Amino acid sequence: MRLRTAKNRLKVEHSIIGGLREVLEALLEALLEATPEVRSVIPGVIRPVRDAKGKVRVRVTVPVQNGWKAIALSAGARQELFISTALGQKELEQAFQAAGAVVE
Repeated sequence: MRLRTAKNRLKVEHSIIGGLREVLEALLEALLEATPEVRSVIPGVIRPVRDAKGKVRVRVTVPVQNGWKAIALSAGARQELFISTALGQKELEQAFQAAGAVVE
């Protein structure tokens, strides 16, 4: 039941770069147990980059109207993430670390 709820919060309308889906599902699964403050995660545009190798890296960049914008780097690409949440930047970064991502 919890996994279905987590997947309903992950809006998959685009492709997701390699390794990122597992991190996002772990993030939502962990946050459902701790706090229901993450309303949704929406993956955005994917662009190729040279320095995106190894483990999934996430950088929470700027606040947006209803949460945060983040950049995920993995598998030779970067992807924008729009996270609808009431969490602050530090709490969101800690949640990403707990989900297995390297936070920059």
